[in-house]
Amino acid sequence: CVACSSGCPGAYQMDYPPHQLLRMVQLGLKDRVLDSNTFWICLSCETCATRCPNDIEIVLVMDALREMALKEGRKGTTKLPVFHRTFLNMVKMFGKVYELGLILVFMIMSGNILKLKDLITRDAPLGIKMFMRGKLAILPARIQGKAQIKRIFQLSSKTG
Repeated sequence: CVACSSGCPGAYQMDYPPHQLLRMVQLGLKDRVLDSNTFWICLSCETCATRCPNDIEIVLVMDALREMALKEGRKGTTKLPVFHRTFLNMVKMFGKVYELGLILVFMIMSGNILKLKDLITRDAPLGIKMFMRGKLAILPARIQGKAQIKRIFQLSSKTG
């Protein structure tokens, strides 16, 4: 019915809008689906699920497709799988996102380390302002419940 795609704020960046991807899943076009970038670009904002007259939890489908693609070593044509893995590893290690670590590790893992100098030069003034206002930490913050978060990752890797 296209309701999900018409409200999707990221659809213009996707190779297949959400309604087309879901149809491809229904038709069993596994290779085409897992080689697409749609589920990597999905913002998980749930606008699609809110609009869906059939109550399809499209965000859960997108998450499942990401995990399937990772298990099969499919990377698409973007750096988003690297970002996804880096983001999850940061949460696993620190219990929350550690922004500076995320940027640095992502730049290294995505092969963009040579662009790090440009990023620092361009974004340093903003980073300094954020640091001065307490919005950006040099070192990762300690949190309570880190063991429980690690346990969640352990349990999800056993069931997936």
